[in-house]
Amino acid sequence: MATENVFYAQSGGVTSVINATACGVIETARSIKKMGKVLAGRNGIIGALCEELIDTSLESPQAVAGLRHTPGGAFGSCRYKLKSIDNNLAEYQRLVEVFRAHDIGYFLYNGGGDSQDTAHKVSQLSVDMGYPMICIGIPKTVDNDLPVTDNCPGFGSVAKYVAVSTLEAGIDVKSMAVGKESSPGGESSTRVFLLEVMGRHAGWIAAAAGMARDQRNAPPHIILFPEIPFDRQGFLNKVKDTVDSEGFCVIVASEGTRYEDGRFVADAGVQDAFGHTQLGGVAPTLIDMIKQAYSYKCHWSVADYLQRAARHVASATDVEQAYAVGKAAVEFAASGKNAVMPTIVRLNDKPYQWEIGEVPLARVANVERSMPRSYISKDGYGITGACRAYLEPLISGEDSPPYHNGIPAYVRLQNKQVRKKLPAFPPMSQ
Repeated sequence: MATENVFYAQSGGVTSVINATACGVIETARSIKKMGKVLAGRNGIIGALCEELIDTSLESPQAVAGLRHTPGGAFGSCRYKLKSIDNNLAEYQRLVEVFRAHDIGYFLYNGGGDSQDTAHKVSQLSVDMGYPMICIGIPKTVDNDLPVTDNCPGFGSVAKYVAVSTLEAGIDVKSMAVGKESSPGGESSTRVFLLEVMGRHAGWIAAAAGMARDQRNAPPHIILFPEIPFDRQGFLNKVKDTVDSEGFCVIVASEGTRYEDGRFVADAGVQDAFGHTQLGGVAPTLIDMIKQAYSYKCHWSVADYLQRAARHVASATDVEQAYAVGKAAVEFAASGKNAVMPTIVRLNDKPYQWEIGEVPLARVANVERSMPRSYISKDGYGITGACRAYLEPLISGEDSPPYHNGIPAYVRLQNKQVRKKLPAFPPMSQ
C-alpha cells in the first residue's frame, strides 16, 4: 500500500500546550509505516490554500520532542474560517488540488468549535469532489467551551495561571490596604484590583480564579461570569460591602460579562474574522463605574496573551492530555476512523482518572458549552464545591520546561516548506 501524507494545522488562538499536541501527532505518525510525512500548514488552513506546507520530517527527534514544552503555535495559526461551499466553491477545490498534488490522505485540524466545523466540511466535501480523505478534528481551546469532551486541552494551564495570578495579586493588594480611607495613609491605598480574563461566552477561565480562595472572605471576592447577567448596582454594592469589611476587593471578570439583554459590557462595536463580537476591555469599563461611584484607588490588569502563553506554569494534567489527543488523532486516522474528534472522558474525580473517547464532528462543530449554573454560587459572584471538584485535577501537577541561564529553553523549528507544485491561488496571493 502506498503511503499517504498527513496534513496537520493549528487554528485560532494558540495555547501553552498546543505544541504538545503537535508533538503527539508527529511522533505517533512517524511510528506508523503506512503514514508518510506530516506536512504542517503554515498559518493554519491558509497554509493549505497557499500551498505553504512545512515538511516536519526534516526536524530532528529532539526538536520534535521539545515541542512538548514550548508554547505558541510552532507552525503559525490563523483566524480564517472557510465559507460555505455555496459561497466559495473555489476554496474547497483549491484544498483538494493541494492535497492531491502532495499525496495527502489525512487531514488533522487542531482548534475549537469553528475549526471542528472546518474539519467536518472537508470530510464531506472531499468525497463530493472525488478525493475522499480521512478528517480528524483535534480539540484545543483555552475557553473550555467545546461540548461532549470533559475539558479542552489548553484550558487547564490557563486556569492554573489565572488561579496563581489571582492568589498572588490578592496577597499583594492586601499587604498595601492600610486601614480605612480616613486613616493615615489610607487615601493612598489601593482598594480595588480587577483582573480581566478571556471567555467570551463561557466563564470557565474566570471560574478558575476561585481556586485561589482558600478561606472565607479571601480573594477573589467577586467573579463575573458571562452566564450571570451583569447587575450594575448589585455589583457596586458588593464592591463597597467588601471594601468596608475587608479593606480591599479583588475582582476577576470574564471579557464576556454582559447585561440582561445580552449586550456585552465591553462591546467595541466591531467583529473579528469569525464573526464574533470584538470586545474592547471590560476591566477599564468596570473600574470607571467603581471610581465614579466611590472614588476608590483602583488598579486593573488584562491577562490577555500572558494567560495562554505561560508555559512555565502549565498544568501537568493539561500537557499530558494535549499530547494524548494528538496521539489519538493519528491512531484514529490510521485505523480508518473519519469525521470524529478525540475527547477526554472523566472516569473519577479522586483519584483523578480519565481516558480518550471520541465524538462525531457533526456534534461539536460550531457548538459552545457554557458553565452549568450548579457551578456558580447562589449570589452569582463565586464558584461552588462542585466546580472546585471539577477544576482541581485540571490544574494539578507541574511540568516545568527546561531552563538555560534562568530562561525557559523553548525550541524553534526550521519550518522548511516543500516545493510548490501548483500556480498561486489568486485570492491568497495578495
